[in-house]
Amino acid sequence: MDDQLIVERAVSAQDIKITARGVQVYYGDKHALKDVNVDILTNTVTAFIGPSGCGKSTFLRCLNRMNDTVAIARVEGDIRIDGEDIYDKRVDPVQLRAKVGMVFQKPNPFPKSIYDNVAYGPKIHGLARGKAELDEIVEQSLRKAALWDEVKDRLKESGTGLSGGQQQRLCIARAIATGPEVLLMDEPCSALDPIATAQVEELIDELHEKFSVVIVTHSMQQAARVSQKTAFFHLGSLVEYGNTSKIFTNPDDPRTESYITGRIG
Repeated sequence: MDDQLIVERAVSAQDIKITARGVQVYYGDKHALKDVNVDILTNTVTAFIGPSGCGKSTFLRCLNRMNDTVAIARVEGDIRIDGEDIYDKRVDPVQLRAKVGMVFQKPNPFPKSIYDNVAYGPKIHGLARGKAELDEIVEQSLRKAALWDEVKDRLKESGTGLSGGQQQRLCIARAIATGPEVLLMDEPCSALDPIATAQVEELIDELHEKFSVVIVTHSMQQAARVSQKTAFFHLGSLVEYGNTSKIFTNPDDPRTESYITGRIG
């Protein structure tokens, strides 16, 4: 009982970065996400796990309004970042996506130089007052993405010429160059080899000191390695959410246990 109270008190309103209440997503007539309620914490890695088609990527895309780009998608419910309703008509989705960066499954650098890949966001959002400031943003973003030492002498070369793992870290640098507060990652390692995967996982561990990171992953081992909180989705519902260690060792819901032990998936 006392332990429970300590845990509850430990999470205050200031610790909560994103709140979602009653979130539903429809693709045409298909009810893809059903009544999701969750609080995502500041400076924490939160992993979304579950079988294919269970709604985890759909929910991730609600957090930066990427579902707006799907004509048949309809999102209902309430999602707030720092208390602000991100679906309010006054919220500009482009500005929102500067605050909520996203890294996709397959590395997708622009067909531009390494420098221009990272400089693109700060330029269009007017975040740099001149070349020196832009240079600083590019360098710091590449440093945070653990890529600077590998590319500092080839910034004018095309980003598409890098290895897969380097390309994904370039995409992470590009995502953090606009100074986001939240970083969404949709299976960021699924196209990478084990060495590149280990580098990105190490990077995620460092990034959560500055960002709230939400990662969708098919790999339960990866979720266990990189996250502090885990949410398990199944058939469009959020079944269980809690500390990663508890979800993996002592889940409350039998469906979570069945997924983790490999009986469903």
